[in-house]
Amino acid sequence: MARVKINMPEKLGFTTQIPVRITDVNYGGHVGNDSILSILHQARVDFLRAMGFEERGPNDGLIMADAALIYKGEGFAGDIFDVAIGVADISPFGFDIYYRITTTREGKTILITEAKSGMIFFDYNARKVARLPEEWKEKVAVYDQDIISTGK
Repeated sequence: MARVKINMPEKLGFTTQIPVRITDVNYGGHVGNDSILSILHQARVDFLRAMGFEERGPNDGLIMADAALIYKGEGFAGDIFDVAIGVADISPFGFDIYYRITTTREGKTILITEAKSGMIFFDYNARKVARLPEEWKEKVAVYDQDIISTGK
C-alpha cells in the first residue's frame, strides 16, 4: 500500500505550544485525526500572528489548497504539544508550511505527527486565487527551509 511521504526539513524556525484538550481525544483513547488538523490550524494562526498577519483579512487571506499528515505516535489528553513550523516553496501565489508535533512524557520527546499544508493567497470577494503580497513573501522567507539550510 502506498503511503504519503513528506520531505520534512531538519530545522523548523518557529515553535508554539498547544495543550491537548479532552475533546481532542477520540474513541481510541488518543488524539483524533480531525483534532490534529485543528491543532495544526491553531499553530498556523499562532505562526502568522507572530509575523503580524491574520489568516484572513476583510477581503483576502490564505486558503488551504492541500494537506498531508503522517502519524508517528499517539497524543493524549493533558499532553502539551510542541508544534514546530517552517516554510518552503514560496511562489507568487502561496507557500508550503511544514509542521512537526512532539510532546514530552517522562523526560522523553515523542514524535506525534509530521505534516505539510499548501497555502494559497485568496481574494475572498472575487472568489479566486490572488498574488501573495510582497510583505508576506518577505516575512515568511525568514522561515524558508531552503534559505535556512543553504544560508542564502
